Amino acid sequence: MHIPTTTTIAVALVVLAAGSAQAQSLPDDFVYLRDLDPGIRQDIRYAGVNNFVGRPLAGYDANECIVKRSVGLALQNVQRELAQQRLSLKMLDCYRPARASRDMVAWAQDGRETEAQRRYNPGFSKRDLFRLGYIAEVSGHSTGAAVDLTIVDLRAPKGPAFDPNRVYADCTAPESRRAPEDSVDMGAGYDCSDAKAHTAAKSITADQRRWRKLLVAAMARQGFVNFSKEWWHFSLPGVGKQAYDFPIARRMR
Repeated sequence: MHIPTTTTIAVALVVLAAGSAQAQSLPDDFVYLRDLDPGIRQDIRYAGVNNFVGRPLAGYDANECIVKRSVGLALQNVQRELAQQRLSLKMLDCYRPARASRDMVAWAQDGRETEAQRRYNPGFSKRDLFRLGYIAEVSGHSTGAAVDLTIVDLRAPKGPAFDPNRVYADCTAPESRRAPEDSVDMGAGYDCSDAKAHTAAKSITADQRRWRKLLVAAMARQGFVNFSKEWWHFSLPGVGKQAYDFPIARRMR
């Protein structure tokens, strides 16, 4: 969802036009991850309806992972290590336009909440997400240095597709009742605002804990730091300080 920003992130935002010509000219060493490693799976959740808002967020015009080049190269190394175990990374969020963070803030404060949206924060109202720091106006994702991801077991059969018309259990429920992730079972769904989503949560099974430890260890070997309250969130220190607001456009080549 969102990690509270640190003081190292510049408040100033670099705003770029959304024209098609500029869509292919990414700023300041940003790259499309597919250009570095097309084998890494991508399911950019804020570009569709399978997320806590239930619609695409502002600025997510394509299902594409954009990151700083050094982040992408580090992810490529993680992918090479996991491939030896017939596993793959799956990207859930990468660079996030600053306008998307503002969209989250507006949504959290609009006074409306559906049952489907409550799946992601079963223990409290969405208006508390901002107060508790799950959503902030400036995100580390907007620097290109933070990513949300999980692991796919390439030996496992493909799971069911997300059905926006189906009623799923909340993000802390057993995997068979939660919205499908088509990835390994981490014990809590992506973007779950609950203690069960804390990386070192005690309320998960041994297998779920093993998957989390495997992901954290593989990412740490490439310099990534995990956010302890979200098993899926990692950042690469020292890579990005300034937040950006250019839209995520379709990769044309």
